[in-house]
Amino acid sequence: MKLWPFTRKVQPTEQKSLASPDQAVLAIFGLTEATSTGIVVSQADAMQVPAVANAVQLISEAVASLDVYVKRIEGETEIDVPDHPVLDLLRNESNDWTSGFEMIRQIVRDALMDDRGGLAWINRPNDRPQEIIRYRRSVLTFDLDLETGERKYRVGNRPVPARDVIHLLPPLERAPLSLAREAIGIAVALDRHAAKLFGRGARPSGALMIPKGMGEEAIKAARAAWRVAHEGEDQGRTAFLFDGMTFEPFTFASTDAQFLENRKFQIQEIGRAFNIPSPMLGDLERATWSNSEQKGREFLSYTLEPWLRGLEGALRRALFSDEERQNHVIRFDRDDLTRADLQTRATTISSLISSQVINPNESRAWIGLPPREGGDEFLNPHISETPAKPSSRSEEGQPTDEDDNATE
Repeated sequence: MKLWPFTRKVQPTEQKSLASPDQAVLAIFGLTEATSTGIVVSQADAMQVPAVANAVQLISEAVASLDVYVKRIEGETEIDVPDHPVLDLLRNESNDWTSGFEMIRQIVRDALMDDRGGLAWINRPNDRPQEIIRYRRSVLTFDLDLETGERKYRVGNRPVPARDVIHLLPPLERAPLSLAREAIGIAVALDRHAAKLFGRGARPSGALMIPKGMGEEAIKAARAAWRVAHEGEDQGRTAFLFDGMTFEPFTFASTDAQFLENRKFQIQEIGRAFNIPSPMLGDLERATWSNSEQKGREFLSYTLEPWLRGLEGALRRALFSDEERQNHVIRFDRDDLTRADLQTRATTISSLISSQVINPNESRAWIGLPPREGGDEFLNPHISETPAKPSSRSEEGQPTDEDDNATE
């Protein structure tokens, strides 16, 4: 019986079952499903693939290396707030054992590798954030409302408010590592095959053709003698055959001849999953001086920018109070990733000052220098008149002793 409005509808939440576990449950126990290659690719296995480790490290450390600021919104402008207490948690130490750089890097790393995203809890005594703590996955958890998408967080068995949790969600509701699991599985299979190929001779170079009539013991002796003389460190020596034996070399099949191409293609596939240009993962086959800078801009615009926007929103929601969220934002400085060489930067800054787009003090702040007196004026230094130097003549117009000394 429903006694509206005194009854409240209970929203269904997502339930996890060990009878039919999904990726989230398997990840808790460090397990995962096998890929189509038959290889089980866990997070630890995936990080042993150099392209995957490079992609995760590249994105997480690039985000964590950027300078972070707290700004106050006034009209259409954002004013820097250098003394906000939140900055100390993000720039210096998030807690007694973790720096701000390490905390941001770990949150982004978790979002790249885990479908649940990057999670951290805010310790907020007296309603002021004092430290940021990243718990283990089994400690800081959440239940998902299937109708509204609301997330209800718990630290252990204790419910915690959503505003006390930094939660960076991965795109497409799946982490890039999970989306690339099949491609990573193929890369692992190629790595294992290469290890066997060069380590234990997985692909034989040929076959010994033995005529009829040789007994089993003679065949074993011939095989052992061949391995001693022509395999391992002794390979490449001249072969001596006896009793009518012949050696027939094997030819490479098309897939063997393209083994290196297959490995390069997997680097590109993993790069697509993480949305990283392949030259930034070490594939420099098509990299040139002209397109390297363009790839760097693409990395900022298409790879880092979505992660930066998501992290700025997650930090703002969790670190600011209800009043501060109305007019405070967190911004990462993108200029560090767009800096060109010194000559190009000097030419650009000079052009911006000359066209009065920025003033000298703004340009000095751009390159990390303190402001100077008179630098807030918008002037073109190439056409602006320089104030005349005060004359040292007396009121009667006669030269002073200083002028006489200068003449002498």
